[in-house]
Amino acid sequence: MLVAGCGSVPTRQPGRPDGQAQDVSEREQVDSKAAERLARAHARYAAGVIHEVDGNSAEADEDYYEAALLDPDDETLMLEVSARLLRNKQPQKALELVTRAAQRPNASGEIYGRLGLIYAQLDEPDEALAANRQAIEKSPASLTGYQNLCQVYLGKKQPVEALQVLSEAAQQPDAEADFLIGAAELCAAVGLQAPTQRSDANAKALELLNRAARLGPGTPLSRLKLADGFNLLGESDQAAQFYLEVLKDPPDLPLVEERVRANLASIYLHGSDHQRASEQLQAILRDDPTNPQAYYYLGRMALEDKKPAEAADHFSKMLVLRPDQEPAYYYLALAQIELDKVGEALATLEKARQKFAQSFALEYYSGLAYSRKKAYAEASRHFLAAEVIAKVTDPGRLNEDFYFRLGAACERKGDYAQAEKYFERCLQLAPGFAEAQNYLGYMWAERGEKLERARELIEKAVKAEPRNAAFLDSMAWVLFKQGQPGEALPYALQAAELIEQPDATVYDHLGDIYAALKQIDKAREAWRKSLSIEPSEEVRKKIQAGGSK
Repeated sequence: MLVAGCGSVPTRQPGRPDGQAQDVSEREQVDSKAAERLARAHARYAAGVIHEVDGNSAEADEDYYEAALLDPDDETLMLEVSARLLRNKQPQKALELVTRAAQRPNASGEIYGRLGLIYAQLDEPDEALAANRQAIEKSPASLTGYQNLCQVYLGKKQPVEALQVLSEAAQQPDAEADFLIGAAELCAAVGLQAPTQRSDANAKALELLNRAARLGPGTPLSRLKLADGFNLLGESDQAAQFYLEVLKDPPDLPLVEERVRANLASIYLHGSDHQRASEQLQAILRDDPTNPQAYYYLGRMALEDKKPAEAADHFSKMLVLRPDQEPAYYYLALAQIELDKVGEALATLEKARQKFAQSFALEYYSGLAYSRKKAYAEASRHFLAAEVIAKVTDPGRLNEDFYFRLGAACERKGDYAQAEKYFERCLQLAPGFAEAQNYLGYMWAERGEKLERARELIEKAVKAEPRNAAFLDSMAWVLFKQGQPGEALPYALQAAELIEQPDATVYDHLGDIYAALKQIDKAREAWRKSLSIEPSEEVRKKIQAGGSK
């Protein structure tokens, strides 16, 4: 620290105003005074270090300040001490120091940039603008002046002028990659602070990043900044490319690799590339097996990929690490429902009920669990509680899927009027929801009600999914109910051909249609298939009655 804060004896030799050379004794006298002044600067800086080690910040500030006053030629010292004074809320002292340094003929752009920063903090924008313009003039290849000037204009609510400054920066010939990346970061910042200029700011930022990418950033940190810039602007492919390069040679900073892998995982997740997202998340867990977010996203992907066992494992591990994460309870319960472990799902939801306030999600997932358990009265009770909560807190959650599930629960518990109400609501929200069209149409057909409307709905469902066996069976059944078994038969046969899993109802309907067409042997064969899939006394009676004819 002593070395960093101390200047060396100047090698230049000041001249007389009249231009005549100084004699040796005068030079020695000047050098002696300079050496004495620098020695005092060393001493004050050393005293500041000791005070700082002892925890006496105010005394340290004073010593550093005096050291800088004694050695205004040491710009490193001047910048260091002025930054410290600004951090410690002493801008006037910082201004005194930097003003003195700026009066030197060879003052650098960094000094003027610091002067502009101090004026900005003192709320003197005109002086700040002038100082930063001087900084750019003296050091056009340094970003400091542009950055400060940009911030001054933003402070004055002049984003267009701020962008113009950055356009000037972009025009610098032979700009290096780091300069371009820094300018791009500033453009993006303008876009965030001034939404009306976001489109232009982001376009300029992207242009700068592409130039930097073509130059090839030379350091790991530069590659990281470039990747972050592309990621911020939504250029996922380019961001991923540079993040992967960063992983080959990461900068020596804490947690960088984990952050890079997390960003890559996010990019791949948004692109639905679950395989590569999983690779990054698994790599995070190899380095840090206690990372709860990695388990969370692995669980979400497993649910989407229809791998409920993997999802349940990931969410269970996450909850061990973060038992306060409410959404994980609901995703775990959903995975357990998919695994037909309804008891475990209800236990998970009960834990959530004990820890958190009543919510839409808690009631909704409870409704799903009880529906899978075929406890439809309980299911509809929880769905209705979820509806009440959502109407107050988040009406957008009451979508077609919600009302479809509520309608199905009501139908299964025998409350057909309520079921009709909720299916109609579902179709108001999503008129083309084929599954709801089929469900409501079949419910009416089964009960012999509203057969014309039922047929219209089922026809729409079949048109949307012409090879859906359930929809074809519904079409056959509504035609049968309308007294048209001849028209019903092709739909019933096609349904029986297309079903992926044996279905007793499909063959029962086929038998009834054959019976109506007086094809008793075929009817008996269809009923027997139905009975082999699922025991039914009613179907058994049909076989017996058919056999007696």
